[in-house]
Amino acid sequence: MPLSVAEFVHRWKIYSQSERPGAQSHFIDLCEVLGEPHPAASDSAGERYAFEKHIGTARGGKGYADVWLRDHFAWEYKRKNEDLKKAYQQLNDYREDLGNPPLLVVCDFNRFEIHTNFTNTAKRVYAFDLDDLNHNRVTAACPLPPITVLRALFGDYSVLRPDRTDAQVTQDAAKQFAKLAERLELEERNLGATRAEIAHFLMRILFCLFADSIGLLPDKVFRKLLQSEDRFQPRRFLRKLTLLFEAMSGEDGIFGEHTIKYFNGGLFDDAKIIQLDKADLGILFEVSKNYDWSHISPEIFGTLFERSLDPARRSLIGAHYTSAEDILLLIEPVLMRPLEQRWATVRQQVIEALTVERAEEAARNSRQARIRTDLKSEQILAAWIDELTAVRVLDPACGSGNFLYLSLRRMLDLWKEAKDFAAEQGISLVLPKMVSPSQLFGIETEFYAHELASVVVWIGYLQWKHEHAVHDDREPILQKLDNIEHADAILRYDAEGKPYEPEWPEADFIIGNPPFLGGKKLRRELTDQYVQSLFDLYQGSIAAESDLVVYWFEKSRKLLARNAKARVGLLATQQIRKGFNQRVLSKIAQSGSIFWAISNQPWFTEVNVDDPKKGCSKIIAQIRIAMIAFDSGLEETRYLDKVQVSRINPDLSTQTDVTEAEILSENRNLCFQGPTRVGKFDLKQDAARKMLEGAINPNGRPNSDVVRPYVRTTDLTDRPRRAYIIDFGTKMSESEAALYQLPFEYIKATVKPYREKARSGDATGVPWWRHQRPRPALRKALTRMPRFIATPRTSRHRFFAWLETSVVIDTRVYAVMRADDYFFGVLHSKIQETWALANCAWHGVGNDPSYIKETCFDTFPFPWPPGTEPGEEADSRVKAIAEAARELVRLRDAWLNPPGASEEDLKTRTLTKLYNDRPEWLANAHRVLDEAVFAAYGWPSDLPKQEILARLLALNHERAARG
Repeated sequence: MPLSVAEFVHRWKIYSQSERPGAQSHFIDLCEVLGEPHPAASDSAGERYAFEKHIGTARGGKGYADVWLRDHFAWEYKRKNEDLKKAYQQLNDYREDLGNPPLLVVCDFNRFEIHTNFTNTAKRVYAFDLDDLNHNRVTAACPLPPITVLRALFGDYSVLRPDRTDAQVTQDAAKQFAKLAERLELEERNLGATRAEIAHFLMRILFCLFADSIGLLPDKVFRKLLQSEDRFQPRRFLRKLTLLFEAMSGEDGIFGEHTIKYFNGGLFDDAKIIQLDKADLGILFEVSKNYDWSHISPEIFGTLFERSLDPARRSLIGAHYTSAEDILLLIEPVLMRPLEQRWATVRQQVIEALTVERAEEAARNSRQARIRTDLKSEQILAAWIDELTAVRVLDPACGSGNFLYLSLRRMLDLWKEAKDFAAEQGISLVLPKMVSPSQLFGIETEFYAHELASVVVWIGYLQWKHEHAVHDDREPILQKLDNIEHADAILRYDAEGKPYEPEWPEADFIIGNPPFLGGKKLRRELTDQYVQSLFDLYQGSIAAESDLVVYWFEKSRKLLARNAKARVGLLATQQIRKGFNQRVLSKIAQSGSIFWAISNQPWFTEVNVDDPKKGCSKIIAQIRIAMIAFDSGLEETRYLDKVQVSRINPDLSTQTDVTEAEILSENRNLCFQGPTRVGKFDLKQDAARKMLEGAINPNGRPNSDVVRPYVRTTDLTDRPRRAYIIDFGTKMSESEAALYQLPFEYIKATVKPYREKARSGDATGVPWWRHQRPRPALRKALTRMPRFIATPRTSRHRFFAWLETSVVIDTRVYAVMRADDYFFGVLHSKIQETWALANCAWHGVGNDPSYIKETCFDTFPFPWPPGTEPGEEADSRVKAIAEAARELVRLRDAWLNPPGASEEDLKTRTLTKLYNDRPEWLANAHRVLDEAVFAAYGWPSDLPKQEILARLLALNHERAARG
């Protein structure tokens, strides 16, 4: 039987001999507990894994490491209760000759200390003893379970990297706070406090835990209070907590025998507390005992704590958060690149001035020249510090302050670089100014996020100073950040209720993540009054159909008109690149330039999901976004998707700017979007069959008049469902519809209640028994067609299929009013696919291209203007395309529905799978089709993508000019 943890702990707790005889036995026992091989069993030669690994030392002597595993760890033992600092110093001497392992371990048989030695990261120590190991518990000294730490020594040691550990610790701590927030907000508690007061109190507790951990509160007074016997006596505990808050709220504060620093800053402007019970104090006991709050990641905790304060979002507390790395993707090129370039210039100017000054000193053979207070080197450096500490950063949708905090941290890094440079060069410059939170500006509508943003920024600021040993005795420690506004960034109402566009604070840099909300969802998610005010206010500058995020782009563009040196970096969904949304990027490109962009980046965010049973709920989903940086045109370098380019077009492409394409009148009335239902008009097969087989209606008509085959996107991309839908057309009155008894009664029960509640149902004035947008133009066109071409709006692959005119298509399907194989072939060609991909949008969740009628079809120049092309018999080029199209359809149909295939086999035969696999026969069929279409244009068939787009754009402009 392998050795258990309990047996290991018992055996080594009673061990009392010296270091040497016990070291190897202790390690071998530990390997047995963990199921890991020990050196003698794994590597008898000791080339990779060894006991007593002999090496030289950094000081020139000889020594050995008790245990060594190449590229993992070096381990040094000492006898019980001996100073482990000495053992760690020994390992430091050895580590270069040991290959500089990422982990250095010291142990006295009872206590373990694992020191991290990762390149370019802060140091971290994971410390625990045998009792901690036996219980496998997280403590303030060991933020991960001890067994997890020990296993990481042999396996994935990257889990011990401080940044990864901090993220895990932060998430766990936030979960504990979620429990406390939830308890305090239960109505039956009757605390006599508002949710705003509860949130403010919780933020005080959070800040006290942090301040206690970094020494801003003396002698761990807050931790000791939480862990004292007073936690079993809530009234006594709360009296003491009140005294502590009073001491923190003013100058010369006293708490017991301790002098307390002056904090205030709005967070401790009074000593008001919330009534806590024993269970609440139990949670605070756990979070104070088990976590080192000095390592909490502000940008993570802010997001998670914000969720904990909002019951509607509390289920997301364990869900994904946006990492610092993702946020820095935008901060670095927008904010830091120009500041670092400016610093490089200043640094060179200082060095040049120093060279002159030192030459003067040498010539005089005196230090007198260096004592002068008017030295140019110091003046240049002082001016740069003035410049850096005057930079203003605005996040006009700041949430809990993550973008602001990380912007502050990076500017502080640059400030420290200048400070260190001064010291290295012997410049006696006193730096009275320091980058500070007062340079950050924010706007946020959510109360909790707004409150939390200041706390996140201040914790981040103080944490940075603590990590870099920057001492600052100025009080109050906190200053109220009135420059983070609790307000709406794009629309406000004056005292008379009249809407107006708010002015944003002046800023040198605008950066952030505005809210993602599609234009069609505005009325559903916001009030009708708000949306109408928004439309009226921005009429003429922003189309009403635009997504909400566009308003932040437009206001940022306007700010550039006032401050030509400013730079902007904002996030948006993929929809910003197309349609009405893309117009704002076109305006930005006209008045300035897009100088940096990531066109397609995965991003986690909260989205609303409609559930018929639960209503609207939030989930964390990965969407595809665009990151866009722009200015007034001063930036000369351009980067698109991390590659330097000559220009970035408004659709976030380079080279050919397809956004310049115009809608062609020759393509009008050919492509139509399917009807929009709004309500449960669709039927399952059993319900449809019952209606279709039912008795003739009082009007003498069968239900097949209004119960019709229904095709959705999945019927095209996957297997057809053979679904049906109730469709009362565009003009049928309620009394006429009621004569189709079963269908009418069905939608009266399922659709009418929903439509009467939905605000969006009132927008078109269409009565509840009809589809909200029944598309009369589509229906009229279909009456002239024997069949039509259909394509899904969003699909991984762009393919087309034939449908019968009796079919009703979903709103996410496009119908093309042509019945000939030639037209089908051109649509399915590489030329049209290239144009469609260049002009498409990208689906918000996932990464599938969305075919947009206005940009992908209406602008596409066919080989001949539609309706003017010759027939198959009259032109061999048309005939070649038609024949290739027919062959493609024949081969696809044969693969989709082979004779004798089982139901199980048929489930796997879908167009999506076919095009994912793209077998050789399919590639050949498309190759023949593509060559025929290229021939119709008179172009070589091996044109590269950019040349295809350039020729199509030129042809588009030529056709548009002809009208």
